[in-house]
Amino acid sequence: MNLNRENLRKIRSLILFTIVVLVALWKYSLVLSALGFMIGIIFPFLLGGAIAFILNVPMHFLEHKLFPHQKLKGKRWVKKMARPLSLTLTILIVIGVIAVVSLVVVPKLGSTIILLGSNIQDFILKVQSWGDELFNNNKEIAAWISDIEIDWKKILDSIMAFFKNGAGSVLDSTFTVAKSIVSGMTTFIIAFVFACYILLQKEKLNIQIHKVMYAYLKKEYVEKILDICSLTYKTFSNFLAGQCLEAAILGTMFVIMMTVFRLPYALLVGVLIAFTALIPIFGAFIGCFIGAFLILMDTPMKALVFVILFLVLQQIEGNLIYPRVVGNSVGLPSIWVLAAVSIGGSLMGIVGMLVFIPAVSVIYTLFRNNVYGQLEKKEIRVDNVSGELLYKHKNTGDEN
Repeated sequence: MNLNRENLRKIRSLILFTIVVLVALWKYSLVLSALGFMIGIIFPFLLGGAIAFILNVPMHFLEHKLFPHQKLKGKRWVKKMARPLSLTLTILIVIGVIAVVSLVVVPKLGSTIILLGSNIQDFILKVQSWGDELFNNNKEIAAWISDIEIDWKKILDSIMAFFKNGAGSVLDSTFTVAKSIVSGMTTFIIAFVFACYILLQKEKLNIQIHKVMYAYLKKEYVEKILDICSLTYKTFSNFLAGQCLEAAILGTMFVIMMTVFRLPYALLVGVLIAFTALIPIFGAFIGCFIGAFLILMDTPMKALVFVILFLVLQQIEGNLIYPRVVGNSVGLPSIWVLAAVSIGGSLMGIVGMLVFIPAVSVIYTLFRNNVYGQLEKKEIRVDNVSGELLYKHKNTGDEN
């Protein structure tokens, strides 16, 4: 090896990198603490970036539909106000959705929970009467069902005792809770303001990032990074827009059909299913379970009708609506969608389910493109049905 100045510089860099890695592994607890401290500092800006990414999807749609570039030629003031007006309208829509949920669904949910106790008692009485009719000839089972009792006073006393025992610790931690609330509100305000700045000046920030990358990285590296970022943004935005639209359509279908069949809690269950449908694969079934339970406490036979209605609408949604609304925007086979949901849910809960599908889709697309690129370099073609090798390199003369 020729020990010129360039090679010596590379050796020094390698030695320094090795020392840093060894020290980091030796003092890993200190490194993790430092990383946690740094993440705590930049967390408002990370949250602001996430908020900006989510709000950018409807804002981009509104800006291009309400203020198309072709009609803004020669209208500087309109072009200048297009972005702030689109952002303001997007924020108002989000606030409107939250207000509708808060003013319509939450009070209805509260009254439902209040009535749930009495409904459960009535339901148990109905079960006992059904049991008497059904098992009239079997005295032992009829007696066992008749003996079912729930001591509501004892349950309430246990709940009150729990709150009394925990009251001291709650009072002791009041200052900590208040501090956490203030800190959380401050973090959210900073993140929201940062998100607004990003959305209002995203083109300028994009140019600045390009300049920094071209200044310190090679051109081919920059182009590769930009391609990956473009693919990531397209996949995440398409997935987010498709899931929201599909959830809104599914929730609306449930409200309409439950109203037609005169099932109770139509609006509450429809909104609940719309929100839970944002969780891929398993979400709608969570809404179905909760809705069936609520209806079961009111009218048991209508709960069976609701389950049948859910299965029918789920088939319509899965076979007709979802492919047309979301389509192949994610570009991930079903088996990998299930794997992404399972892994994301186990690692990060509901957020992981939402994030892992587009993230795995990006990795899958990059890996697939790399595989096809390697096959093209080797001049190999594989049959998509049988998996047989159809073509090898011309110099080998081996062809199937």
